[in-house]
Amino acid sequence: REAGLQGQAGGGNMTSEKTLPAEMISRNNFSVWSILKKCIGMELSKIAMPVVFNEPLSFLQRISEYMEHTHLIHKACSLSDSLDRMQVVAAFAVSAVASQWERTGKPFNPLLGETYELIREDDGYRLISEQVSHHPPVSAFHAESLKQEFEFHGSIYPKLKFWGKSVEAEPKGTMTLELLKHKEAYTWTNPMCCVHNIILGKLWIEQYGTVEIVNHSTGDKCVLNFKPCGMFGKELHRVEGHIQDKSKKKRRVIYGKWTECMYSVDPKVYDSYKKSDKKTTGETKKLKQVSEEADEMPEVQETVTVIPGSALLWRITPRPPHSAEMYNFTSYAMTLNELEPGMDRLLAPTDCRLRPDIRAMENGDIDAASVEKERLEEKQRASRRERSKDEEDWSNRWFQQGTNPHTGAEDWLYTGGYFDRNYTDCPNIY
Repeated sequence: REAGLQGQAGGGNMTSEKTLPAEMISRNNFSVWSILKKCIGMELSKIAMPVVFNEPLSFLQRISEYMEHTHLIHKACSLSDSLDRMQVVAAFAVSAVASQWERTGKPFNPLLGETYELIREDDGYRLISEQVSHHPPVSAFHAESLKQEFEFHGSIYPKLKFWGKSVEAEPKGTMTLELLKHKEAYTWTNPMCCVHNIILGKLWIEQYGTVEIVNHSTGDKCVLNFKPCGMFGKELHRVEGHIQDKSKKKRRVIYGKWTECMYSVDPKVYDSYKKSDKKTTGETKKLKQVSEEADEMPEVQETVTVIPGSALLWRITPRPPHSAEMYNFTSYAMTLNELEPGMDRLLAPTDCRLRPDIRAMENGDIDAASVEKERLEEKQRASRRERSKDEEDWSNRWFQQGTNPHTGAEDWLYTGGYFDRNYTDCPNIY
């Protein structure tokens, strides 16, 4: 049974589903303003949004997209030099948020106790995630190499705030990557993400903030600056930073765009290139008029200029040609909700592939999706009322709160056992 599932849980290979069962549902007849005008400056996790603004994936499935470029972790495992490993881990940290590009649909909020598993034999890993808290919404995940080479885990509380024209998402929570053979642990937090023009104009996304990756074994650190787009959009999608050793000496410069590729270069080469570059480019750009109506998305500037002597660390996988009609999904995202014949008997009953509202939306039936979403949310509220009446606490099945051994901070840690396939005491949430 396990072997059968390994080929299936997420489509053992990537060729299976390169398209969704139905095209994206048009949002043209819906006004998000009527809902959001009451919420300026508020956190949105408690606001019920119409299903039409969603994409047909749960947030747990969205988290598993961190794993799209797992080949970078395998590469880091194979390198003998810790600085070389750090630069590939930095590329992985950037690649993990690359699928956010143009993904303006909101994933479904997971129900308390919801799970998602993904086994990818071809990429050499398996992942389990669980919704461990409802208020605040916290999702925990744990991925491990099938050959005991690495573990990658974390928990995320996506804090959403509405600021009038835009929605800002702060993914609170720490990512931990352990390279077992090297006895190394790296930790970082993801950048902020902002969706512009929620009310009017074309939706567009930027990510910004400083991401600090720490190697807890060597003291090496990588500081990556995800740049906000700036006045002329010159900085849109740009990521720039450096790796320093424990004595704070700059050893590598990392640069690129999170939507395209990342490079690494020697700091001296980088500095002399920047000096000569400043001389040759006079700042002659005219100021654009600032628009009142919408935060116009800046035209995407020329791709990354490669500094001579740079090494390519990562390049994004191109989106499939019909991605725009399919919620701007990557080929990888399109496989995440697949349910092959017989798979439902093997999955935990809490797996989000079995969630009827997401399935209805994926099939293009917005009315059924809406009815099901409401039914599931009401069922969740009813069981919460039931528990408080009986003074029962909710207990998570696969993760428990503990201390991250590397940061000393509170974290959700995988307790093991999910892949033993004993699901008799899983809650009935659907």
